[in-house]
Amino acid sequence: MGILEVRDVNKNFGGLKALHNVNLDVQEGSVHAIIGPNGAGKSTLLNCFIGRLTPDTGSVMFNGSTLLGLKPHEINQAGVVRVFQTPEIFSELSLLENVMIPAFAKRDGAFKLNAFSDVARHGEIREKAMHMLEEVGLANDRDKTSSSMSRGDKRRLELAMCLVQDPVLLLLDEPTAGMSRADTNATIDLLKKIGGRGVTKIVIEHDMHVVFSLADRISVLAQGTVIVEDIPSKIKGNEKVQEAYLGGAHL
Repeated sequence: MGILEVRDVNKNFGGLKALHNVNLDVQEGSVHAIIGPNGAGKSTLLNCFIGRLTPDTGSVMFNGSTLLGLKPHEINQAGVVRVFQTPEIFSELSLLENVMIPAFAKRDGAFKLNAFSDVARHGEIREKAMHMLEEVGLANDRDKTSSSMSRGDKRRLELAMCLVQDPVLLLLDEPTAGMSRADTNATIDLLKKIGGRGVTKIVIEHDMHVVFSLADRISVLAQGTVIVEDIPSKIKGNEKVQEAYLGGAHL
């Protein structure tokens, strides 16, 4: 039994079958990669996990409870946190303030600015946010704004914003998109470090270097269907994967 169990999920947009009988088992503490060509249904599947979309049929179970019918903030409160393809940060705020906002939201269910809030509790949030910045290597820049940061550093900041929410399941949509190789490798190292916290991760990624560096198991989507799921070493030589994903070229 996995921490996330997806059974026979279907999602149509008019006459387009975006997802067709998708099944997925994600084991606790693992890194599970989802790969496939553009339009395969990868992001649609993630959106079904976080409440942005509702499958037409099927089930999505997280820690034994259904995610279907829950609102996005309720899914977040349950421990499912998504890192989007484009970093979603507040460019006019300091790095520390960026990390404190989701910490407040996680604690209170929403971010509410209250001038008369408990000062001690505010201090606890600040301390936790600082710890997350230290973990991703940005503590020395805590008072800077994000406007001049590299894409790699913005991703590190967003990871801190996610980790401060104490995720159980972290969903990463193209975490290294648009990065230099140096920033990509630094992000791989950081994600491996996060793995030491016991956080389960689902990674959507086109860069096979990233996938094979991180994944314990890989599911391959093609035309909305999982055509194969296996360990990375077997995915590399799978003919179905080579044909569907790379037109017959070797991974």
